[in-house]
Amino acid sequence: MTKIGNLNSYSRRIYTVVKVMSKTEEREVTSRRDMSTHRVAEALVGDETGTIYMTLWDDVLNAVEEGMVLNIKDAYINLFRGSMRLNLGRYGSYDVLDEAPFEDVNMDNNLSSRVFDQPRGYGRDRNRFGGRSRRRY
Repeated sequence: MTKIGNLNSYSRRIYTVVKVMSKTEEREVTSRRDMSTHRVAEALVGDETGTIYMTLWDDVLNAVEEGMVLNIKDAYINLFRGSMRLNLGRYGSYDVLDEAPFEDVNMDNNLSSRVFDQPRGYGRDRNRFGGRSRRRY
């Protein structure tokens, strides 16, 4: 079991237990891959070592509520605009527990409030090098 305070921007295969402290309003986004629309929100989750925002997509968005205790399995960390986010992804899952194995959540150590530098070429401009496109027209 990994504690939230021990996560870093390269963490993978995360197994942890967290409590959902709050949830943002849902918004609609369009996938760049297939132009499909998805509903997304973020939940601030944490344990006794810290908190992090967890991205909630589509069906998971309705199932996760404030105050729930989640046993998260096979999650990973990614950077969204330089900020760490916990994601279930396609292979991750969660179970709802009756109670947390910890007393209080450490709200002072929010890992998502730290900003990391993202490598140049990350995202839309990954096909560019030196300011030019490598594609031939």
